[in-house]
Amino acid sequence: MSDLLPAELFQKLIEVRRDLHRNPEPSWQEFRTAEKVCQFLDEHRISYRDGIAGTGILAEIPGANTERFIAIRGDMDALPVHEETGLEFASRIEGMMHACGHDGHTTMVLGAAALLRAAELPVSVRFIFQPAEETGLGAKKMIEENALDGVSMIFGGHVDRHYHAGSIAISDGPVNASSDQFKISIFGGGGHAARPHEAVDPVVVGSLLVMALQTIVSREVDPAHPSVVTVGDFHAGTAPNVLASCAVLRGTIRAQDAAVRKHLKASIRRIAESVARLHNTEIDVELCEGTPPVINSDEMIQLARQAAISVVGENNTVKMRAANMGGEDFGFYLQKVPGCYVRFGSVVPGKEGYPAHSSRFDFDEKALAVGATYFAEIARIAAEQIHNTSSQP
Repeated sequence: MSDLLPAELFQKLIEVRRDLHRNPEPSWQEFRTAEKVCQFLDEHRISYRDGIAGTGILAEIPGANTERFIAIRGDMDALPVHEETGLEFASRIEGMMHACGHDGHTTMVLGAAALLRAAELPVSVRFIFQPAEETGLGAKKMIEENALDGVSMIFGGHVDRHYHAGSIAISDGPVNASSDQFKISIFGGGGHAARPHEAVDPVVVGSLLVMALQTIVSREVDPAHPSVVTVGDFHAGTAPNVLASCAVLRGTIRAQDAAVRKHLKASIRRIAESVARLHNTEIDVELCEGTPPVINSDEMIQLARQAAISVVGENNTVKMRAANMGGEDFGFYLQKVPGCYVRFGSVVPGKEGYPAHSSRFDFDEKALAVGATYFAEIARIAAEQIHNTSSQP
């Protein structure tokens, strides 16, 4: 697949990706990463504005219509993970790693910009280099700082170990689930462990609550709509002979459907209130709204499929086997404008078992060529679509 790009450009993209991988930066602190992005854009004489949402960058290639844009998005942040890949270009930053492929995504978008630099398109193209995807807040902040002004369509993608290198996987509908969080505090007052009748034991109440919450998905949600309610943190007590004064449960809520998402949150509150009455105690529920689901629109799916087939062929253009229950803040963009989010096959033979966010995560660098070429092609196809639609009487 490296033959999709001029050899010199492909080699440059590998160098950029490996440099970013060696020097990962956490969310909102992608300063060196932003410098490298700007350096590449300067070398290719592509105009840009930096300092957007802190470390974000908006680069633009003007078309005949300079007021309408196709947007291509790449995320830049890394994760607080200690790398164990053994790669010669492994992270030099202790406890920090590009364990989700954002080094690849940023590089792909740079490659697309290089390919389109001299293109004559009917509308303009904007390249969004976004910070803090891992916090779920980066896209929202970029939107607040006008990243979508004039944008008619937006496209993005993610490397994926579930598909072979050289393939592009496209979902007909949901791609990622919404991602919300909850915190449930149970107040028992505390007491002596030998006299449990003198106080409410929040550990017992919390244990009942953990089990009750598991019935929401199994008994209240249509099995055709994937969803998750997980308690990931249960903290209570300070000593074995003391009844805890408080227990705190924290967890995540995932859904691919807006109505299901709303139902899950309402059910958590209902069950917590019922358990509080059952045990005659006080329970406080905090719900923190996170990223919305990523759902591709029908028309954008067709454009993406056309671009993918043009780049990798029909046999390598596949349907996603199942939507990912992980969160992705690209959903905030899709709440504003239509678009499509795809997956770039990138499994490394022998590393199939290392998922994203693993300390051993890596991806096949052939995906850099596929992603860059796909993003350039979808920009061309979408630009023509906008032009043809706007020119119709």
